[in-house]
Amino acid sequence: MTRLSVLMLLAAGCVAAQVPLPQEPTATPRKSAAAPAPKPAPPPSWKDLVYPPIHAVAIPDVETITLPNGMKLYLLEDHELLLVQGTARIRTGNLFDPPEKIGLATLTGMVLRTGGTRTKTGEQLDKELEDAAASVESSIDEGFGSVSFSCLKENLGEVLADFHDVLIEPEFRQDKLDLARTGMSGGIARRNDEPQGIAEREFTNTVYGKNTPYGWEEEYDTIDRVTRADLASFYRRYFFPANTMLAVWGDFSAPEMKVRLEKLFADWTVEQPPVPAFPPVSAKPAVGTYLASKSDVTQTFFSMGQLGGLLKDKDYPALEIMADILGGGFQSRLFRRVRTEMGNAYEIGADWAANYDHPGLFFISGSTKSVSTVETLRAILEEVERIRSTEVSEEELKTAKDTALNSLVFAFDTKAKTLGRILNYEYYGYPRDFIQQYQRALEAVTRADVLRAAKRYLAPADFTIVAAGNPEQFGQPLSKLGRPVTALDLTIPEPKKQAVQPDAPSLAKGREILARVQRAVGGAGKLAAVKDFTVTQNDRFDPSAGRLDASETDRWIAPSHLRQDSRQASGPISTYCDGKLGWFSSPRGAGPLRGVTLREMRNEVFHVYFSLLLAGAAGANVVAVDDRTVEISAGDGIVRLVIDPATGLPQQLLYDSPQPNGPPKPMEEEYSDFREVNGIQVPFHVTYHLGGKYLAESTVSQFQINTGLQLEDLERRP
Repeated sequence: MTRLSVLMLLAAGCVAAQVPLPQEPTATPRKSAAAPAPKPAPPPSWKDLVYPPIHAVAIPDVETITLPNGMKLYLLEDHELLLVQGTARIRTGNLFDPPEKIGLATLTGMVLRTGGTRTKTGEQLDKELEDAAASVESSIDEGFGSVSFSCLKENLGEVLADFHDVLIEPEFRQDKLDLARTGMSGGIARRNDEPQGIAEREFTNTVYGKNTPYGWEEEYDTIDRVTRADLASFYRRYFFPANTMLAVWGDFSAPEMKVRLEKLFADWTVEQPPVPAFPPVSAKPAVGTYLASKSDVTQTFFSMGQLGGLLKDKDYPALEIMADILGGGFQSRLFRRVRTEMGNAYEIGADWAANYDHPGLFFISGSTKSVSTVETLRAILEEVERIRSTEVSEEELKTAKDTALNSLVFAFDTKAKTLGRILNYEYYGYPRDFIQQYQRALEAVTRADVLRAAKRYLAPADFTIVAAGNPEQFGQPLSKLGRPVTALDLTIPEPKKQAVQPDAPSLAKGREILARVQRAVGGAGKLAAVKDFTVTQNDRFDPSAGRLDASETDRWIAPSHLRQDSRQASGPISTYCDGKLGWFSSPRGAGPLRGVTLREMRNEVFHVYFSLLLAGAAGANVVAVDDRTVEISAGDGIVRLVIDPATGLPQQLLYDSPQPNGPPKPMEEEYSDFREVNGIQVPFHVTYHLGGKYLAESTVSQFQINTGLQLEDLERRP
């Protein structure tokens, strides 16, 4: 590159930034060789750059049409790429979930696409769209549902046909509902893994109220109650033309697209009553400090704040500027105070996160050293008080306003983003020029406005503070903040298997089936005569199960004392349970049974062969499910016993098995090789399937009944 071309590039860059070019020095009289050379002019500083003002955001013309069936169309031509994209927005959301079926809307949105259509399965759609480098997706969020498509211009016809079918003819196949439910169950199981996520979730739910649609959570039970019929019913209520907005943008002719879509959706004529308004936010200040104990972390994650407001609030621009000055970046007050000066925080930020149609949240969140938890939270509260007591500086105001105004450029830098904003404004009833109004309001914010808004809206005395960390490592107790401290319960409720609702015929038939089983194994009298047993068996696991083969001895004393001694390559393991509590002993340690292990041992006690077959006499509910299956339930225990129709002997035992990570999985025990022991037919071989997959099998080598076991034999620890 020549020197001339370099200067030209430099000149172009400087002119663009409106900074004068350094001038060439004028000719000077020749000086003696001893005279020092003139010093070069200093290079321009970035602080000297002067940029032109931000122009008003330009909104392109979007053609809006209402089709004869009531669906609204928004069409925007964009010929930069040979693509066509679209999204249908439906007025619905998980705010409409029934309390007993939280997760219904989310599952409907997932299975709407994956479940396929009347003519194509989800897999067939996947292959067809993948071959065309296209996509059709669906989801339902808090406040709206969407079905979208994207494709090359040349494949528009085929993709629009699939989009049409997914939108108006979903099939909601059962296997895809099961798959979606499994995925959501995994999310529930992992929701306490990340302390930052815990702090943010618990803050949001506490501020809005955990018993409201804005603060409740999906649980195993609520999603387990959702059926395929529920999905179809939810879809029918909310997916109809007059409740749908369809925006399409890309390389097409708007008049031609209008005709095409009107013809495509002419067959969609479903009508429903207007959708009601979303439930209002009824939250009251949840004043105090809330502790989410996490013993496995070395820092504290926190979120604090209060209910916020709407985007259309008159003071929203001033509040956005206030939040940015307080905690919007490296130059913010909170960053300088608790990160730079105190050196405590790892992360810190603040945001006045307003919503379109219901109050959002004002929150300050971040993480800090465990030992400085209280010190950091106290410093944050002091900064909140400061910003609502004195005006911010001119420099702070200018920086925050520039940040907010410059961000508008990136919010509308493509036609797709612009159309998305227009769709939002139409959906929530905002004027189409709302962004220009907002831009002018931002430009007009003054220091006095920031102070006035902070005084009016911020209420630090009413803040909700959530801290997720290890309280044993806190330098001071959270009570030092002068607020009540509440321990948060992070327990994930286990799903409760719903027992069959009994009626007189099903109860009578259940007793009849169980009586047949009792006769087939030797009689109810002989079963009742069993007071103890000792069983020795070998357990062989599938290699993929991650468990070691073992030899095991089980000892039981009526009515509910069970001890299991297992010997594996890693050493002996013993467990004991009296039906309620118990203990364990292993090479790694010993202690009381808790959690999953305790629930599993309680299951084992409930499933004892001899007492289970007499469950009806012990007061349990025995209900016929069909001609060869009874459901036996007592307390928290529920099992289904399937009999061999030819012999009347027990064939299978079905129940839910607790899992250490995630919800319970269905367990199937299959009985075979029946032999007589003390006049009773007992299975000497059991095969186990967990979640539909082979898990293990047990082979009995010795079965002894009524040997005179003593309770101290079972209770004695190794």
